[in-house]
Parts: sequence; C-alpha cells; structure tokens
Amino acid sequence: MHIPDNYLSPSTCAVMVAAMVPVWVHSVKKIKLELPKEKIPLLGIGAAFSFLGMMFNVPLPGGTTGHAVGGTLLAVLFGPEAACLAVSIALLLQAVLFGDGGILAYGANCFNMAFVLPFAGYGMYLLLRRFAKTEKSRTFMAAAGAYIGINLAALCAAIEFGIQPLLFHDAAGHALYCPYPIWVSVPAMLLGHLTFAGIAEAVFTAAVLSYVKAVSPGLLHDQQSKKKSLKSVWVLLALLIAAAPLGLLATGTAWGEWGADEISSVMTKGQSLGYIPGGMTHGFSYAAVFSDYSLSGLPDWLGYIVSAAIGVAVLVMIFKIISSLVKKRDPFSNAA
Repeated sequence: MHIPDNYLSPSTCAVMVAAMVPVWVHSVKKIKLELPKEKIPLLGIGAAFSFLGMMFNVPLPGGTTGHAVGGTLLAVLFGPEAACLAVSIALLLQAVLFGDGGILAYGANCFNMAFVLPFAGYGMYLLLRRFAKTEKSRTFMAAAGAYIGINLAALCAAIEFGIQPLLFHDAAGHALYCPYPIWVSVPAMLLGHLTFAGIAEAVFTAAVLSYVKAVSPGLLHDQQSKKKSLKSVWVLLALLIAAAPLGLLATGTAWGEWGADEISSVMTKGQSLGYIPGGMTHGFSYAAVFSDYSLSGLPDWLGYIVSAAIGVAVLVMIFKIISSLVKKRDPFSNAA
C-alpha cells in the first residue's frame, strides 16, 4: 500500500499533503492536551510496532504482496490522533531511509495509512466495543476494526491510483502516471486486502494487543493501571526484529509498486501494459540510503534484520527527543 513516487501526479500529491496538514495539526494539538508527557516516548514503541508490522509481507492473490500496518492497534493503545502521528513518522522514516513509499507521495500514504486506517478502525472498534462483555471480546472487536480500517485505506489508495489515467494522459491516450483505471485498481487492491492482508492486519492487532494487555496494561490510553513495565514489550520488539526476514519469503511486488523497469511487462487480465508512463520515465527520483531494507555487502536476511533494528532505534529516539521538547502539562490547566 506504499504508493511510490511517479504513480500519482504532482498535483495529486500536493492535494494529499494539503489534506493531511489539518489532520496533523489537530493530532498534535490533541496529543499536547491529552497525552501525558511521560507517555510520549511510548509512542516511539508504538511506531516501532507499526514499522515492523509493515516489514512482514504476506503473499496475495495474483502474485503480489501486502502487509499489516498496525494503525488501529496504535489507536487502541494511545488514541487515534497519537496513532496518526506515530504512523506518519514511521512512514516518513521508511520513505527517507529505506525507499519504501515515495517522497512526493508521502501525503497520500499518510492519508491512507495514518489517517483513514486508524481513525476508521478505531471508530469501528468503539462502535463494536459496546457489545463486548469480556477483554477477549474487546480484543476481537479491535481486530475487526483493524480489518475494516485497512480495507478502507486500501480503497482510498485504489481510488488515488485509478483516477490518474482518467485525468493525466498524453495525446496518444497513454497514462502519464499510474496506468490502471479505477475499474482495475479497486478490484485489484481490495481482492488482496479483503483476504490475506486484512486478515494479517487483524491477527497482528489482536496478537500484539493481547500481549500488551497481559504484560503492561497501563499502556492503553483508556485504562488507569499503573503497571507499565516495558521489559516484556522490548522483548517482543526484539523477537519481531529477529523474525523480520520472514517478510522476504513472500515473493513478488505489491500491487501498484512496480518499478519503471518492470511495469510495461506487468500482466493485467492477460495483457501487458506495453509502455512505460511518461511520468515514470522522466519523474522524480530519490536514492534511499538503505533501499529495500538492504545493506551493501550483507545477505538479504541480515540486511533486513539490521534495517529493522535501525528503524526501531531511530523511531524510539525521535519520540524521546519530542518528549524532551514538550513542557509538562499543568494538571489544573484544563480545570473548569
């Protein structure tokens, strides 16, 4: 679901960034008002869970791949606004350091995965939670919300892909950016997410949430427990880092993430595209430091582990720095 550069027109990218600005502003204001200063570093751990979840690719129908995001998981743990900020920073790190998702397409990727997914997933969770009578059933409701959230995010990405050839094409009728119209992009994206990717998101959400509830329930933003031991949470992160190479087992490229060197030969309904869109041939190019989570001289599996460790460390440090810059809130400042 990470839209690369040159699949969306520059004007589309600008619109998506403009759409995200008020969301980011609202989220920052909400976090400053409601999230205690001591919990801000924990967002780094949440962002790390999202970052790692996106490294575990699963095979999808048609020979493509997908992954979990963890947006609803973070919304349940910290609130949807905090989830939005955490996933946005994880996506920025992926784009800049690892070339996963475009620089120009950053706004679109945040709109889909950092806004639509956590807010829609959390909204569905709140709606379903009314019928939950046990903690296990609440966890199931969170998984259901995650399933809905990621599919709505995939639908948004599919629409963004699908409007490109309708709006931007050359005199010969060839698409300048994403070449697949909406009647191709929507079924292609939703097929994979309604099946395996959606299930992966639900399972990832339920598994991590159950673990956190068991070892450190105080992390949940709607609970008052003082038990906030993070030792077991760090152990889980370490295990996920070590297991990251499992994401390499799913072969193939995620739908809509083909490079310019391969898109002309991609088969859709038994036919290849046969050309490279002009916007991809002459579009924006950026060389990430650790492109595709690989490091020069290291085997792919080891490069994946090192990349996972780097990503987690950077995210944790970013939120610690943010926390150090935030003033401790006066508990009586919001008193009526």
